[in-house]
Amino acid sequence: MVGPSDRTFSDQTEEIMQATYRALREHGYADLTIKRIADEYGKSTAAVHYYYDTKDDLLAAFLDYLLEQFVDSIHDVETTDPEARLDILLDELLVKLQENPDLSVALLEMRSQAPYKEAFSDRFRQNDEYIRYLLKAVINHGIDEGVFNDVNAEHVTRSLLTIIDGARTRAVMLDDTAELETARQTAGEYADAMLR
Repeated sequence: MVGPSDRTFSDQTEEIMQATYRALREHGYADLTIKRIADEYGKSTAAVHYYYDTKDDLLAAFLDYLLEQFVDSIHDVETTDPEARLDILLDELLVKLQENPDLSVALLEMRSQAPYKEAFSDRFRQNDEYIRYLLKAVINHGIDEGVFNDVNAEHVTRSLLTIIDGARTRAVMLDDTAELETARQTAGEYADAMLR
């Protein structure tokens, strides 16, 4: 399994991450600067540069931070029921995004930079591998428990991720969060057809 880093965030780093989050939502990736992050942080650019040499270093750390937040939200769910766990995962990956459409835009902009920025590419790949691992583990657990049909879990996982990634892109490109609602329904229907 490829999991998130075991990195912990100090109070100052947490504040910088929150400032980065606010600045990304307001300005997007293209117009994001250390100065704008520092303004949100309430300190000088030197204070931000004390922790991060470049904007890309900061944004790579921000991607680590987002993955940690996602992992924490999943681990907070106390259930061993594979059906409930699958529903929760799909909600986290599709429904929850509707709360922060500006951040979704910024993340898609950052994804577009991944082919040119290895640090971004590594983080997005790690994120994808971790989500794929979680989905596949839930599906395999359901198969083992006799709750889900005996299917190729890798294929079902990749198909669900295709639905998720397509919806995220369409929601941003069309500026329409209804794409996420449609995808959540479609993912549920696909899971029902394949697994139950």
